[in-house]
Amino acid sequence: MAGQGDDRLNILAGGASVTVAAVLAALKFWALLETGALSIAASLADNLLDLMVSLGGLAALVYAARPPDEDHAFGHSSAEDLAALGQSTFITVSALAIGGAAALRLMSGDIRPLEAEGWGMAVMGISILLTTGLVIGQRRVARRTRSRVVAADALHYLSDLLPNIGAIVSLYVAARWGVYSLDSIVALIAAVILLFGGARIGKGAFDALMDRRADPALIAGIERIARAHPGVHGFHDLKTRTAGARVFVNLHIELDGAQTLEEAHAIGAALRRKILAAYPETDVIIHKDPVRDRRAATPLGPGPDP
Repeated sequence: MAGQGDDRLNILAGGASVTVAAVLAALKFWALLETGALSIAASLADNLLDLMVSLGGLAALVYAARPPDEDHAFGHSSAEDLAALGQSTFITVSALAIGGAAALRLMSGDIRPLEAEGWGMAVMGISILLTTGLVIGQRRVARRTRSRVVAADALHYLSDLLPNIGAIVSLYVAARWGVYSLDSIVALIAAVILLFGGARIGKGAFDALMDRRADPALIAGIERIARAHPGVHGFHDLKTRTAGARVFVNLHIELDGAQTLEEAHAIGAALRRKILAAYPETDVIIHKDPVRDRRAATPLGPGPDP
């Protein structure tokens, strides 16, 4: 589990994300009114999404920092997944609206001249600088705290750089050579990126809410740790599920039934510490079973993980 210092860093990173998203959304809304560029409209929609994602992420970080209580014995991290489902819906609607408007403009031949391209490029340039600075800061925090929420937010903002650069290119081409159709093409590309992003966020949230097992690579890593741990003669019923940034692990290990309870507890506790050190995002529960029949027991192998 993250310490209080890590929690504060994560919340600070989330607050910076909300601030940057709000500033950029205001700047791009003004630039859209000045230029009428659909590429800026697409970037504005993406920034409004960023603001929602960042607000949801900040709320989730604050909420997830609360300790388990009587009503939520496994913590409060599933709130992140509920928020993500709403965010994915917003992404999809925004992408369809922007893409539809761009496609209709291209098919109708209604290529409208843009205005104030210079101001538009200036706003998008500021957007790129602020986004780059935010990503650098978030990645530093994520490396220190290993927060999956902060890391995912940094990755999301990193993907925003392409639409911003595309908007600058379309504005420059329109100002320099009078080619206004590129604006609609850039908007279509941005809409496709938004659709894929929405699908990815929605799938991840749905999988978590449906108790889908964790990443196979993480499961394989836990199996390797259990298989090599001293005193463990086998293991079975390795089950995992995700909730927000947490991964819950349930594992049965097979121990020598002749040893004392204190010795068995020490082996289980040491194994749990080793798994937590390798995967800090996990919450591990270990059950201890005696090896009744060495020939019948599954030697150092996992059981099925539904």
